[in-house]
Amino acid sequence: MNHVHHSSNGHKRRIGLLTGGGDAPGLNSIIEAVVRVLSRNDFEIIGICDGFEGIFSGRTQPLTIDTIRGAHSTAGTLLGTSNKSRIDGREKEFAEKFSRLKLEGLIAAGGDGTFAALQRVIDSIPTIGVPKTIDNDLSGTELTFGFDTACSVVADSADALRATAEAHHRAIVIETMGRNAGWIALGGGLASYADVILVPERPFSREKLLHFLNREKNSGRKGLILVASEGARADDEKAHLTTSKLGGSHGNRYEGFSNALVEWINAESSWESRNVVLGHLQRSKAPTTTDRFLTSAMGVEVAELALNKKWQTAVVYRNGRVTHAPITDIMQPAKMISNEHPWIDLAQQLGIFI
Repeated sequence: MNHVHHSSNGHKRRIGLLTGGGDAPGLNSIIEAVVRVLSRNDFEIIGICDGFEGIFSGRTQPLTIDTIRGAHSTAGTLLGTSNKSRIDGREKEFAEKFSRLKLEGLIAAGGDGTFAALQRVIDSIPTIGVPKTIDNDLSGTELTFGFDTACSVVADSADALRATAEAHHRAIVIETMGRNAGWIALGGGLASYADVILVPERPFSREKLLHFLNREKNSGRKGLILVASEGARADDEKAHLTTSKLGGSHGNRYEGFSNALVEWINAESSWESRNVVLGHLQRSKAPTTTDRFLTSAMGVEVAELALNKKWQTAVVYRNGRVTHAPITDIMQPAKMISNEHPWIDLAQQLGIFI
């Protein structure tokens, strides 16, 4: 990563910045880092409110060092976000509304829904992409910011719930976010040494899980912690989906797996079971130091790309460092957990059922 140097030529370049899709810890850190660097290099940074909705409605706000200072330590996004606005069928309108903002280019921080939508207009709008999702399932980058924070919420919750599980001799199921990708369950479950980790990429055998549960009970275990992704499922069964009435880019929501699993454990095993759905707690905590390091480096890289007019690129994390790549790299199919991933072997070596 090169250093951005302050320069002044009396002319301010205008660039837009938006956050789209679900919020993720670290978005405000990206915003603060970008504004800190670009404002020192004679840029005018225009914040676009509420994702794509802000472009369609023309709602913007100026971003200055004074308005963003300290934002890095907070969750959410000070610009607002939305996953309900769609570009498909409105591509021409989107491009026209964007041109009215008189911006040289767009910095977009988003997930798979955001970049799938932008793919429709990418040829007409100079764009720099910042991959963002707590789910860590975006292609083209080895790590997304917000993931570490989400995993820390899962791990802290599992560590805390183990005490009450052992006090009541229960098996407690902790349901995590992630849709059809199990990264949060795997990361948070590993960090907390959960007894069971269930992820969508590895459908589980009910017979083998039941054997594990009963064996642990018979060995004298006081309590068990099961970390399960919302999209987890048993062999030859479908994931638990509910039709969303809230709109959004994904349509259906994953809901109800941990409830069903608890009912099955209570009915079939020698354990009494309860469940906890962590839900939006996973995205509402202040970013961890790891996510702050990642977002500050990404924000500076974004600023440098904008400064040098390297459009149609994305900031990514590869081989232990922040770098950039063609924006199409993060528009590929979702990144899933492979059976060869070292974390799978690590869990198995620790005696975790996965």
